[in-house]
Amino acid sequence: MPTTRRRHAITETPPVKEALDELRAELGSDKVPMGEIVVLGARDKLRQLRAEREGRLLRRRRLTDRIRAREPLADPLAAAEIRRQGWARPL
Repeated sequence: MPTTRRRHAITETPPVKEALDELRAELGSDKVPMGEIVVLGARDKLRQLRAEREGRLLRRRRLTDRIRAREPLADPLAAAEIRRQGWARPL
């Protein structure tokens, strides 16, 4: 049927088939609501991406705050111990 909207085709690779078979068994039907599955999956993926981005931003803010506060970014005693034991070149 002609449409101006994008069409999508999904190949049931082994992991896709496994997930869909599990859903089919739970639904008790061979028909799976592909549109709903795509929407739910896209929203879940968006949540993951946004959480990862927020985590990166939080770590950057913490690092920026430590730099501005002139806090050491490494443990000076641990660094001295490594130098003393010869695990690193002297400065």
